[in-house]
Amino acid sequence: MLSKAATMEIPMNRNGDTGTLPEDDSLEQVAKLQWSLDEKDLQQVMVSGPNLNETSIVSGGYGGTAEGIIPTASIKGPAVRYNAQFNRRIPVTGQGSSMQDSRSSSSMTAEESSRGVAVEKLDFMKQWGLNTYKCTKQMIAERFGRGSRTVDLELEAQIEVLRDTKRKYENVLRLARALTNHLYSMVQTQHALGDTFTDLSLKSPELRDEFGYNAETQKLLCKNGETLLGAINFFVSSINTLVNKTMEDTLMTIKMYEAARLEFDAYRADLEELSVGPRDVVNMARIDTAQEQYQIHKDKYERLRSDVTIKLNFLDENKVKVMHKQLLLFHNAISAYFAGNQQQLEQTLKQFNIKLRPPGADKPSWLEEP
Repeated sequence: MLSKAATMEIPMNRNGDTGTLPEDDSLEQVAKLQWSLDEKDLQQVMVSGPNLNETSIVSGGYGGTAEGIIPTASIKGPAVRYNAQFNRRIPVTGQGSSMQDSRSSSSMTAEESSRGVAVEKLDFMKQWGLNTYKCTKQMIAERFGRGSRTVDLELEAQIEVLRDTKRKYENVLRLARALTNHLYSMVQTQHALGDTFTDLSLKSPELRDEFGYNAETQKLLCKNGETLLGAINFFVSSINTLVNKTMEDTLMTIKMYEAARLEFDAYRADLEELSVGPRDVVNMARIDTAQEQYQIHKDKYERLRSDVTIKLNFLDENKVKVMHKQLLLFHNAISAYFAGNQQQLEQTLKQFNIKLRPPGADKPSWLEEP
């Protein structure tokens, strides 16, 4: 009955008075019924009624033209919820919209960060390509004698001496390792020969004394050989540290210094070339940029040159101390071994705090085996 009453039309005349219809009594009953609805029934109707987005407002009466129909879905605004107790509407904030906003904001943040990383990489590649081009151009110009280079004669001489010293020390290291390998093989042979002489002394009663003397001599030589091996191994380890760590670290700094020198000369040549050109606005901006880059690479070059000078001085001092100790050790150990002076050989090892590892020390114990 309510839906029928909601769609019925009350005709009006031009003066606003109601017309005379035979259905006046029924209209009065419908109106009374509408006003008699309490708040509980009104709330139930609002809850169970049709969706506002799917209804329309009729402005021209029942059976009017389509022009008077306004779809409510086209009306945009915040969603509301009717509270029948306080007779007011409460705005509803949807959880889905907030989730969509957070997702969209997070996706925008990720997109902006990825875009920033891409721009950074692009700038880095651009700067690297420009720097490589300038350095290659400077290197080719130097090789063909068309470009000038910055030269520190004293420092270049020290660097050349260091490289020559490193080559000679590497040769000493190679020969000392070869001596160690030969001496180790000899010691193993003497050890096996001593065991053989001992076995023959037990099985040959008529030559027991002769085999016994030779067995003791070979065992003594084997023991002295192991002592000498300990001294030579210490010598090899110290030379290896000096050549492959200390000198190599200095040479790495020298390589960085030479690269900085090449970059400095490349940007210096670029600045000189721009300075000869016209003094217009564009060229002046390029000159300012080139001057800034030139100053940056000049500071880097001077800093690395100072580092190389300091490391070369420390290397010379360290080399003298190390080689003085190692050469004395090598001489005393070799002399005592070939002189057959076992006490002097052992005293040499104590003097340089060298501890011999017992045979089989390299092998893990049965507790450490998997």
